[in-house]
Amino acid sequence: MFANATRSARVWSDSWRARHLSVKDTALAAALMLLATVPTMSAIGPQLGDLPERPPDALAVALAVAQSAPLVVRSRWPAACLAITGAAFALHQALSCPPTFAGVGLYLSLYAAGAYQARFRRGLVAASTAGYALLVVVLHGLGSPNGFPEFLAFYLTLAVIWMAGAGMRRWRADEAERRRLSAQVAAADERARIARELHDVVTHHVTAMVVQADAAQFLVGSAPERAGAGLAAISDTGRRALTELRYLLGVLEATGDPAVAGRAPALGRIGDLVEQARLAGQPVELAERGDRRPQPVDVELAAYRVVQEALTNAIKYAKGRPTAVTVQHHDDHLVIEVITDGPADAAPVVPSGGRGLDGLRERVRMLDGELAAGPRPGGGFGVRALIPYRD
Repeated sequence: MFANATRSARVWSDSWRARHLSVKDTALAAALMLLATVPTMSAIGPQLGDLPERPPDALAVALAVAQSAPLVVRSRWPAACLAITGAAFALHQALSCPPTFAGVGLYLSLYAAGAYQARFRRGLVAASTAGYALLVVVLHGLGSPNGFPEFLAFYLTLAVIWMAGAGMRRWRADEAERRRLSAQVAAADERARIARELHDVVTHHVTAMVVQADAAQFLVGSAPERAGAGLAAISDTGRRALTELRYLLGVLEATGDPAVAGRAPALGRIGDLVEQARLAGQPVELAERGDRRPQPVDVELAAYRVVQEALTNAIKYAKGRPTAVTVQHHDDHLVIEVITDGPADAAPVVPSGGRGLDGLRERVRMLDGELAAGPRPGGGFGVRALIPYRD
């Protein structure tokens, strides 16, 4: 799905860019032909042969058009554009037609060839150089007063224009590579974020359901009423998991629906996590200090995930041990502590992937916060997170 969307976006972008360049080239060609009709602009046009001028005629007009009209395709077919404008410029100089501003088309087509020509670039340079050398020989034979220094200076000017186009081509290639690498990094970050969300959602709820199901098995024969309560707790946990998964899928769809953000697990729903842990047989006490202030979704979600992951680990590694959850609201930051009594190296009730705390540290770090987790000196295990407030 992601690959198809990326390809579609790339095709649309290329199509839009081609249309944009076509419009620009058409406007440029039209402007050049219009300026070529202005008498005062003729002195700006390039002159190479300096031969005696012939009177203006239809041939001179046709050559002026041939030096400007091909710019319509200078981005799509740069080599053909350069060949036509170059040949028209050579004939214009050899036939000593009156000066015209349309001769600037040679510069523009040469720049376009350096910027847009993808194949046979060296061959195009060699052919252009050979054509220029032939023009110099013809002009010298026709009695041009210019000598080798003038012809060389004009050639170096053309070479600089070509190199300017080539430099633009390299810059565009580097920019495209930079965008590609940035897209790869963004995609990797997004995959890591999705993996963290799935881990937090699935691991917590599935762990609680496994513990509740194990307990219900032992209570079916001895205490059916308590077994029924355990099954009800499993059903409630499953519904909670589906709710969070729907929220996550809504985020992935990126529909822009504000209702999606409203379904994000928030700091005010920590009590639901505590109640769910109690239903799984974990004695949990919740204490909240200070005045709660609304925060952005990412801060609220990070705080929720800290408590969720800490309670999940408590159920895994210290089932039945007292656990204390403390939420402290300060003026500029939030502190969350989850302390569980019991050994920190106990075998987990369900298998662990070992990535929950690492993902949690990364989540908190991205908010400029800190997270510490490890055994406590007096026994047990503690998780402490400090998350700065954001405007």
